[in-house]
Amino acid sequence: MSTQRRVTLRIQGTVQGVSYRESSRAEALRLGLNGWVRNRSDGSVEATVEGEPAALEDFISWCHQGPRMARVTHVARTDGGATGEFRTFTVERTS
Repeated sequence: MSTQRRVTLRIQGTVQGVSYRESSRAEALRLGLNGWVRNRSDGSVEATVEGEPAALEDFISWCHQGPRMARVTHVARTDGGATGEFRTFTVERTS
């Protein structure tokens, strides 16, 4: 039985134009997570991430800070079961 979980995050604040997506990709890969991250047209960043619960919590904690130039004001979280559809962590196009 897999312990993998899935989390979708919506990160708000000064999170575009500050390398948030690429930095989050590096952090996710460091933690052994799979999924994607993208800018949204409303100025937020969205991420869907799968992996072990402890690594997900570490990633979520990182998302509350982000890279040095980011100013995160809010992180909304939706939890679910992993689907296993991702093989790595990618930066996607803006939605």
